[in-house]
Amino acid sequence: MKKIAVLTGAGVSAESGLKTFRDHDGLWHDHRIEDVATPEAWERDMDLVNQFYNERRKNLLEAMPNEAHIALARLEEKYNVTVITQNVDDLHERGGSSNVLHLHGELKKVRSTVDPELVYELNGWELKRGDLCEKGSQLRPHIVWFGEAVPLIEDAAGIVQEADIVIIIGTSLQVYPAAGLIHYAFAGAPKYYIDPKAVQVPFIPMLEIIRKPAGEGVPELVDKLMLNVEF
Repeated sequence: MKKIAVLTGAGVSAESGLKTFRDHDGLWHDHRIEDVATPEAWERDMDLVNQFYNERRKNLLEAMPNEAHIALARLEEKYNVTVITQNVDDLHERGGSSNVLHLHGELKKVRSTVDPELVYELNGWELKRGDLCEKGSQLRPHIVWFGEAVPLIEDAAGIVQEADIVIIIGTSLQVYPAAGLIHYAFAGAPKYYIDPKAVQVPFIPMLEIIRKPAGEGVPELVDKLMLNVEF
């Protein structure tokens, strides 16, 4: 069974009503990165950081998977699919994808501040000061903040390297290290880049640009791939 690696960014979730971070009306327009998304921000003002992520969780609970999420799950009928996402929401999972790697963490999970291996599902949407792990330390959002290492980036690179087909959706390909993953793809592998603002990526052979929103472009591509399967 052929392997497909799918790289997704905020543009996929935007159609479900979740704000992107970098667009003109995005989250970074309303909040400084340095104030809500760095280890230093957590040390300086834990309550503000928690408020920011609590609001994101409330929004996520109201959001539903869109046509792009649901279409990607259909690919699993005929392909071995791994979704590698920069998104911290769970819309891929709720859309039916069974193999999702979250590069930047998961919004609905929290982890210990003394032991990063202690990760918990958060009950509800609110994380508060005084919520502790089993070792007695404060819990923090299970998010990879700016300035922190991306623990799963090597796993993601290996998945892309082994893929027969690579699909990129809803990302500007400007945020590293995630943006560098496309360069691990096999030169002869077909590659599809779906985004209304997509531009050609230098030195990437066999890259087809599909300048459409995810909810439109992904189902169309999935229909095409489902009709042209070579095992």
